[in-house]
Amino acid sequence: MTADVIADTDSVLAAAADIYHRDSAALAEITALRNRLHEPLRLAIAGMVKAGKSTLLNAILGEQIAPTDTGECTRVVTWYRYSATPSITLHPRRGVPRRMPIRREGGRLVLSLGDLTAEEVEWIDIGWPLDGLKDVILIDTPGIASLSEDTSARTRRFLTPDESPSTADAVVYLMRHLHGADVHFLEAFRDTAAGSARSVCAVGVLSRADEIGSGRIDSLLSAGKVAQRYERDGDLASLVLRVVPVAGLLAEGARTLRESEYIALRELAGLERGARDRLLVSADRFTRPTSATALSTAVREDLLARFGIFGVRLATALIRGGVRSSSELSEQMVQQSGLIELQDFVAAQFHARAATLKTRGVLLELQRVLGEHPRDGLDEVHAGIERITLGAHTLRELDLLAMARSDGLPLPEGEVDAAERIAGVDGIGAATRLGLPEDADGDTLRARVTEEIDHWRHLAASPLAERATVGVCQVILRSLEAIASEVGAGRALGSASDVVLAGGPADGAGHDAAEQGEQHQRGLRRKKGWDRLAALTQRHPFR
Repeated sequence: MTADVIADTDSVLAAAADIYHRDSAALAEITALRNRLHEPLRLAIAGMVKAGKSTLLNAILGEQIAPTDTGECTRVVTWYRYSATPSITLHPRRGVPRRMPIRREGGRLVLSLGDLTAEEVEWIDIGWPLDGLKDVILIDTPGIASLSEDTSARTRRFLTPDESPSTADAVVYLMRHLHGADVHFLEAFRDTAAGSARSVCAVGVLSRADEIGSGRIDSLLSAGKVAQRYERDGDLASLVLRVVPVAGLLAEGARTLRESEYIALRELAGLERGARDRLLVSADRFTRPTSATALSTAVREDLLARFGIFGVRLATALIRGGVRSSSELSEQMVQQSGLIELQDFVAAQFHARAATLKTRGVLLELQRVLGEHPRDGLDEVHAGIERITLGAHTLRELDLLAMARSDGLPLPEGEVDAAERIAGVDGIGAATRLGLPEDADGDTLRARVTEEIDHWRHLAASPLAERATVGVCQVILRSLEAIASEVGAGRALGSASDVVLAGGPADGAGHDAAEQGEQHQRGLRRKKGWDRLAALTQRHPFR
C-alpha cells in the first residue's frame, strides 16, 4: 500500500510535469514536490517560547546539536536531516544559500548567523550522520506567542501559511500549561495541514513535566494525571491524538550521559542519607558551598544544568536501587523521562502512516500550483488527485481517533474500545488492530478479521443505528477491509453499496426525507463532531 500510493502520486506529478514542461516556475515547484514525496516524513517540533523544543529534539536525536540558548539561531526555523557528512547551510531571505562553519563547544553544536540577523534568514538546513534521521526530517521552530512578533510570525508562516498547506506532515506540540495560544495554533495547523479532510496529525507533549511536581521523584506521576486531564479538555481533545508527559531535560541529559557525570552522581548517591536529603532539598541548596560532598560547586552546577534537580534526585535513587554502570543509568533515566512513550506513539501513528501523510501534503501543494498556473489538459491530473485523495483512508482513522476522545463514539456500550483499536489507536499492525498477539499465525488473523467484518456489518445494518453510528462503522469496515487484504483473507467487503448511509446515494428518492429527519436529529444528538464524519462517508462511500 505504501509503495502504491507513492507510485500513484509520482505518476500524477509526472503527468503535471509534462504539461508544464515549458513553464520553468511551475516545473520547478513540481520537481520540488517529487523530491519531497521521496523524502522522509517531515515532523515539526512546535510550542510556545521556553517550552523546551530544542531540548526535546536533542533528546530524540541523542546528541546536542540543537541550540537551546536564547541566541539568534533559536529564532530561525531549523531543519535536521540525515547526511553522510555533517553540513550546515544557511538560506537567507535574499541571496544565495551559504555554508556555515561547524563548531562545537562543550559537546554542543554552535550555530552562528554571521553578519545576518534572524529576520534576514529564512531557514537553516543541518545535515548530520545520525541513524535517527534516516526516516524522519525533524524541524525545530521558533516559539509562538513570543514577545517578538517577527519570531512568532516565522513559525506561523512555516507551519500554518495562509495561501498553501503546511510544509510539515505532522507536529509534536509542546506546552507547559494549556494556553489559548496553544489551541489557536493547533486549530490552524489542523486546517492548513489537512486541507478539507481536517484530519488530526499532532501529538501534544506536556513538556518540562518534572516541574509539575516541583522536582519530586513522583513528579511524572502527577504530570501524567495532568496530561490525561488535558486529553479530555474540550478545546484540545479534537486537535491532538494524545498528550504525553515528558521531562525533556532529563531525557536529553540521559541520552548524552557522560562517564564523569555518572561518577559524580554515584558519589552523591553514596552520601549519608541525611546529608544527601539536605543537599537535594532544592536547586539553590544543591549548588551552595558545602562540606557535605567532595564535588565542587562547579560540578554540581553542571549536573543541575544538565539534569535538573529532578534528574539528580532520580539518578541518585536509581544508583542506590542497584544501577551499576553509566549505560544502565542512561537507559533507566530515559525510560523514566517519558521519551520512549512519545517516540513509540510517533512511530505507531505518524511513521506508520508516512506515505499517506506525505502524499496529502504533496497533493494539496500540487492543487495550489495548478490553481496559480491554469492550463488546458489538466483533467487527468485532477482526476488522479481526486482518486488518491479518496483512497487516503488512514487520515479518516486519525480523524476518528481524535473525535473519539473529544466527542465520544456514537456506538453501543462495549464497542468503543474495539473501534479505537481497529482504527489504530495502539498501532496499525494487523495483529494489534485485531487484538491478537504479535505472533498470531495467518489462519488466526484471517478468522478474526472475518469475524470482525461480520460483526461491524451487522451493527451498521441495524435499523436502530443512527447515521453517525453507521458513519463510524464504515470507517471501521474500511480498516478491516485493508487488514483482510493484508492477511490474505480475500476481498472481505463487497462494493460500497454493501454498506451505505441512510440518506446516502443508494437511497434515491428517499434522500430528501432522510435529510429532513437528519436535520431534526442533529439538534438532539450530543456528539456534534460526528456529523462531519458521517457527511464525509456519505459523499465518498468507501470502496
